[in-house]
Amino acid sequence: MPDIEFFRGCFNSYLENKLSTKEPHNLYDPIAYIMDLGGKRLRPILTLISADVLGGKFEDALDAALAIEIFHNFSLVHDDIMDAAPLRRGEKTVHKKWDINTGILSGDVMLINSYQYLENYPADLFKSLLKVFSKTAIEVCEGQQYDMDFELSDQVTVPDYLKMITYKTAVLIAAAMKMGAIISRSSEKSQDVIYDYGINLGIAFQLQDDYLDAFGDPENFGKQVGGDIIENKKTFLYIRAMELGTVEEKNELKNLFSIKPQNPQDKIRTVKQIFTRSGAAEVTRKEIEKYTQQAFQILESLEAPENKKEVLKQFGNKLMNREV
Repeated sequence: MPDIEFFRGCFNSYLENKLSTKEPHNLYDPIAYIMDLGGKRLRPILTLISADVLGGKFEDALDAALAIEIFHNFSLVHDDIMDAAPLRRGEKTVHKKWDINTGILSGDVMLINSYQYLENYPADLFKSLLKVFSKTAIEVCEGQQYDMDFELSDQVTVPDYLKMITYKTAVLIAAAMKMGAIISRSSEKSQDVIYDYGINLGIAFQLQDDYLDAFGDPENFGKQVGGDIIENKKTFLYIRAMELGTVEEKNELKNLFSIKPQNPQDKIRTVKQIFTRSGAAEVTRKEIEKYTQQAFQILESLEAPENKKEVLKQFGNKLMNREV
């Protein structure tokens, strides 16, 4: 059974062959730039693995994997504009390297490009893939709106937050896997099981991302550590700290998340201390493990060879223990 790095290598080679710059350069150079920054490529890898695990040829899933990865990077370009983020994967974000208008327009082209790659499939597969892809694209936008709404709300609950990250992050991971299953022409039951696996894996992934945003190593993380704190994002860590902290800690946290100081380092340091003292950091780690284990339990019901399912277990363990 090929391992994760094999699928990553196959996808990166395919992507490299497809990437090209053309005129107007200020439209297409930013696209090549963001796609060339690398990243984990977890979504397209999962598309290839899903097709392979369920008896298809992973090579047949390369265009769908590319559609998923281009869409994901389109959403990052626009998210970075909305978040005023300076860094992406350790480098300048598109709107910082160029400008906001360029980021918007180049992102628009990426969205359209992602759909074009699905046109390479036979009509029956194209229809099924398009249905999943379009539904997911809308849900990702809904998740982003929930995320922005939460910045202005004082009443964000754990269920609210889990719904937001399910839409913003988990559905795209789940869709990537379901599209691989569709291309393998597997049963609807198998498509649903692997989708559910992806939802749980995606929630665990986002919770880990929240945790690393606060507690990750700046040299490894690739994004600005403390970025969520600077932007006053009410992540799982914040919500649980507001539930578990003392009255003094809650008041201090609420005050800190109402300001955006010029030099945010003191704010970041104090918030992280509250996250740790309140127990929110430890609770978040346990929640990451819970959703990862739920994903593994769902995987048990997938009708596929055990040796092939093992690569999905390896993938889940790598995500749960990642540092980037």
